[in-house]
Amino acid sequence: MSQTIELNQGEIKVNFSSPTSGKVSFSDLGLKDEDLVFESGLVRLVFDFEGIGEHHYFKMPTLEISYQEEMTETHWQCDFNKETILDKTDHHGHSTIILLNRNKLSELEHHHQNKLIVHGEFPQAAHVIADKSFINFFL
Repeated sequence: MSQTIELNQGEIKVNFSSPTSGKVSFSDLGLKDEDLVFESGLVRLVFDFEGIGEHHYFKMPTLEISYQEEMTETHWQCDFNKETILDKTDHHGHSTIILLNRNKLSELEHHHQNKLIVHGEFPQAAHVIADKSFINFFL
């Protein structure tokens, strides 16, 4: 894998140095379940694509986030280069699937800085499961 991970309280930052194709679990990224405990119920995931160079997005860039708790409702907002590209509420369950528009990502790309920021809001503390949570951004 060609990325580095930075862990801060309530935030996980994944810095890509090249595109990673296919479905990649949070475990494959180097995260462990204990890294993914959000006592406040708030999570911020930052995916920094600055260093990846030439790439092509997957037909439907996807994040799948699984958690131990049964949540009544979760709220998700995705920003790419400071523009909101998705704002959704997910109802009742143990996981959320976020589908992104690859054309929107492509049109918002900059030459140097390209950050996808995912804000999640849970109604209670959340324990994300690394093996069952995935990203699929690139071909």
